[in-house]
Amino acid sequence: MGGRDGEGDGLGGDGHNAVYGGTVHGGLIQARLIEAMNLYQAPPPPPPVPRQVPPAPRGFVNREGKLADLHALVDRARSDPAPPVVVVSGLGGVGKTALVCRWAWQVVDQFPDGQLYTDLAAVRRDGGVDVGGVLGGFLRALGVHESYVPASLADRTAMFRSVTAGRRLLVVVDNAQHAAEVRPLAATGGMTVITSRTQLPGLVLDGAEDVEVEPLTQEAGTRLVRSWLSGPHGAETALAELVRMCGGLPLALRAVGARLVSSGRLSVDRVLAELADERQRLRRTDPASGDPAGGDPDAAGVGPVFDAVYETFPAHTRWLYHLLGVHPGPTFTESLARAVGGARVADALGDLLAAHMATRLDERGEWFRLHDLVRLHARERAETHESESVRTALLGRVVAYYRVAADAADRAAAGDRFRLPTAGAGNDGEEEAVRAAAPTFADRSEALEWLDTERTNLLPVLRAAAEHGWHDAVWRLCQSLWTLYHTRKHYGDWIESHRLGVEAAQWEGRVDAEVRMHNQLARAYYELKELDRAAEELARAGELLGLVSDPRLPGVIWETDGLLRLAHGRPLEALDLFQRAKEANEAAGDRHGVVVQSYNVGQALFHAGRYEQARTVLTEARGIVEETDDDPMRSRIGIVLGRVHRAEGAVDEAMSALADAVTWAARLGQHTKWEEALDQLIGLAAEAHDERLAEFCREQRQALLRTVRVTVDE
Repeated sequence: MGGRDGEGDGLGGDGHNAVYGGTVHGGLIQARLIEAMNLYQAPPPPPPVPRQVPPAPRGFVNREGKLADLHALVDRARSDPAPPVVVVSGLGGVGKTALVCRWAWQVVDQFPDGQLYTDLAAVRRDGGVDVGGVLGGFLRALGVHESYVPASLADRTAMFRSVTAGRRLLVVVDNAQHAAEVRPLAATGGMTVITSRTQLPGLVLDGAEDVEVEPLTQEAGTRLVRSWLSGPHGAETALAELVRMCGGLPLALRAVGARLVSSGRLSVDRVLAELADERQRLRRTDPASGDPAGGDPDAAGVGPVFDAVYETFPAHTRWLYHLLGVHPGPTFTESLARAVGGARVADALGDLLAAHMATRLDERGEWFRLHDLVRLHARERAETHESESVRTALLGRVVAYYRVAADAADRAAAGDRFRLPTAGAGNDGEEEAVRAAAPTFADRSEALEWLDTERTNLLPVLRAAAEHGWHDAVWRLCQSLWTLYHTRKHYGDWIESHRLGVEAAQWEGRVDAEVRMHNQLARAYYELKELDRAAEELARAGELLGLVSDPRLPGVIWETDGLLRLAHGRPLEALDLFQRAKEANEAAGDRHGVVVQSYNVGQALFHAGRYEQARTVLTEARGIVEETDDDPMRSRIGIVLGRVHRAEGAVDEAMSALADAVTWAARLGQHTKWEEALDQLIGLAAEAHDERLAEFCREQRQALLRTVRVTVDE
């Protein structure tokens, strides 16, 4: 199987190209690779330096002493070989996050490699945290391409240590509860700062510094409140009493101070009287607790303050506050509030921001959050002032919003992939009502970014839907999250959500959905190399295949089962399953599915040593790709074809197929396939004693890996 005569004419005149089968091939391959690099992968701009720390909230309480402590630790870090770890501890509402955010932006120039930030409260479930998911986000923020982020927590931890070594990087971990959940997130280079309501003694024993943030003294609090006021608002004793009733907590003082500032005629004495009335009301309502925060000890001093501020809100602001008390997630957008049916949403949001009851999370002002103590209060207000039926209706609208938005994002990100039909769902009317206000997406990148940003809301919303028995919404939302989980590898969320999806499909009597949920759950276990658990899910799905009518559903099960058999080194068993999956897609008229399964058949035949059959199947698949412009499959088919030709000793054809694979992988940004094709070319060039081509491919491979921030051996 030699190449065509004259293929290398005019491409290599220096006499250093190897001759394979009568063809001067090294120069040709190198020229094609150069073309691929230049045309389809111009040197990418460096990834943006991550600046993830939220802006400090307005009305920041000036804590010069604590800021100085943190500044001193930065100075010490320059000469200390061990990267410092700092625990900023204190009561809820005392201002830990505000302090760290203000300090982080003051020293932004000291950390030229960026800032990483995570709020563990947003990803905590039943006391545990998806640390692997946090690390995956950190790695992507540092420029590691998503296809190179490892699956396991141990591998992600190791890569994070490697990527952060030698960097001047700031990592901020907010709302930590345990030392174990923080250790993997500490940067090897730079500085790590953690906020917690406890001192995290395990970290302190490891050498972490503890910076304790205490409530404001009466003197400091009085001076602070006085600085906000103009004119005679009250005597010093009244201001001191106000600080005492707020527990010296800046969160409560800011809320009260905002009210005093916004109303020029309101006196401190009037506010004290209102707070006293609220305390009396709470004692009458619940003499045991005296606070509305579900027994949270840190909320005891702020409940009456929040109540007093709440009473000043107009009706539209109270409605938004109630909605946020019902919303299961930690963050929200104006789009969500509009979709659920709020009036004067922008004004209501402005009221919450002005009262320091909500804070912005991004510079564009698209995402907002309530402090955790404010969320507890909002929940209590919603339970007090809205009936259960109203709260359920609000939650139903929230679920419908995320169903519609996630479906739109999935379609923008993954196009017309195979999806189960959802016609006739019971909440279609609700979804139509929220559709006008739901976000739209221009392209795949924008859609994936929305899904990833909303990830901390999507899982809590799905859990809430499951708890309310909205089974149809649960499995449909799972179906829409496949692209996010499969692309960004949030395995913790992936597995939990799809367990709920399986149960929901069972309750709904949707056997097709149950099969799909089992398969998507099996794929998560397969990627984590938990092959036995993947096989268990497939076995459960296999028991149901006789009850489904869509021929593609058995096809997806057979495909995943085939991948498991290949992973176990049983290619002939895999071949049978892939053949059946291919026939199922042919029966459904799904030409993309036919190409994918032909690719799988080719892999199984190659591993079974049946090279001629593999070549025939893959060549036919390549012909379909040419007709359908199924471009993402070109590199995959080219790589396997290259291996087949190489095994047959057809070096020219192998190099040509692999050069095609490099070209298409580069054009489409398929980084792992690009690297895989280059690895094959390096091996072929070495076998042909073409050191120049081998060295060129090694250089290109190293350049590629640098662009995706993967450490390479020089």
